[in-house]
Amino acid sequence: MEKLLNLIYNGQSEWEQANRAAFDSLFGQGGRYPNRAATVVKLRAPKFSSGGGVPFAAYIHPSNPDSGAYGGTSFVIFPVDDGPCLISLVVGTQGIAPDEDILGRPGHGRKVAAICSWLNHEFGRGSQLAWAKADPVRIDMDIPRQIREQFADYQTVFDRYGKVIYGLYVPNEDRNATRQALTALLDLLFEERSCLPLAAYKQEADRIRTSYFSHLMPNITPANVQAILHDLRYVILEGPPGTGKTRLAEELLKTAYAGNGVSIQFHPNTTYENFVGGLAPLTDDEGLGFRFAPRRGALMDAAVAAARDPSRPYLLHIDEINRADLAKILGESIYLLEVKADSPRKVTLAYDFGPPTHKQLTLPSNLHILGTMNSSDRSIAIMDIAIRRRFAFVKLWPQIAVVEQKGTALMLLAFRSLLSIFVEHASDDALRLMPGHSYFLEANASTAARSLKTGLAPLLEEYLEQGYVVGFAEQVRAYLQWIDSL
Repeated sequence: MEKLLNLIYNGQSEWEQANRAAFDSLFGQGGRYPNRAATVVKLRAPKFSSGGGVPFAAYIHPSNPDSGAYGGTSFVIFPVDDGPCLISLVVGTQGIAPDEDILGRPGHGRKVAAICSWLNHEFGRGSQLAWAKADPVRIDMDIPRQIREQFADYQTVFDRYGKVIYGLYVPNEDRNATRQALTALLDLLFEERSCLPLAAYKQEADRIRTSYFSHLMPNITPANVQAILHDLRYVILEGPPGTGKTRLAEELLKTAYAGNGVSIQFHPNTTYENFVGGLAPLTDDEGLGFRFAPRRGALMDAAVAAARDPSRPYLLHIDEINRADLAKILGESIYLLEVKADSPRKVTLAYDFGPPTHKQLTLPSNLHILGTMNSSDRSIAIMDIAIRRRFAFVKLWPQIAVVEQKGTALMLLAFRSLLSIFVEHASDDALRLMPGHSYFLEANASTAARSLKTGLAPLLEEYLEQGYVVGFAEQVRAYLQWIDSL
């Protein structure tokens, strides 16, 4: 990798020879990849011409011709006069063939975006160093203008190849950051062609892969959620089953709020009267049957409880918040869920609920609402835009670190295998259905297989039956057959 790194910073001198030496140094003894990896790509580093072309060096699919336009995915560096080479991933101008399988999978673009996000957060120091196109195969879409302006030194490259570049990294003075970028992008290129780094580099490759995967499925801690609640007051945790949404909410209520709050659960029969307040039947003291009187709902009770001690934050935790029609349940009280209102908001109620509320409801500033929402349950009410605007949505993702700490070897294998299927093949909507880590936490090796068969398998079978994973159903079925064989 050192020869390639030096080439990135030293520019155009003896371009062909320097690229050949850097390319050859990547393979076999002393290189990062096995000799076989040199057969799945070939180098194209043409001499500079005086005809105004843009110089480059590309690692392309070996089936492409030695000159002229090529197709498929490629690793390309572009030299410029006054700076280091631009590092990029490019779709050949001839289209995605012969790499339809790579470029056609959602996982490829997803991993490129994760690598760029990791590089920006890890090495950017508040500046952007990397960019990724949302869909690599959209060669009708140019690099955005703000990226062109930000990296103006590479304008000639963007003018010629802006529509086919789908991932880029702009080196700065930090050579270690550039080394990490080169390593991550080349590891991905060779991994997509079934060539992994040599054993001596496996630990580093795993570390880099784990680092950028953390940007695919970021870990959200209770402290993160507490900070968002402090700033925005109304938050919804969303994620697939098994990601610990309810557990996180209960932990916050117990620790960060010191028990100052309450948990309730929504269901299809939850009503405005249950949540805000309304008429409820009471037994008549005179034995004449029932009479109706105003009774506070959970929201009004929480507002009253929070107002008793404004110095302490109060948490109303609503489990399964999207299992009911929230717009109907909130009614006019949706007006109150506005954190940035210029002055405290109040709504007038239909009945007098007695002291301290009477006929006006307001939500004290120390009242926080935390909802949990199962993103895999498609049969329940969809929140409208007015509701979504008033809540901050935080996604919880399955975490491999939790399985590594608490699961058995079989559970870790099962998690990684299923995660790979979802990352590689799922659409953005379907990716949110990846079962959470709690399905893989059986610590007893003798019962781990049974846990997968009785816990995880029925969920995946339900996904298949409901058509949630239609784009990669065969991969899921193959995984279920593996579970059945345990």
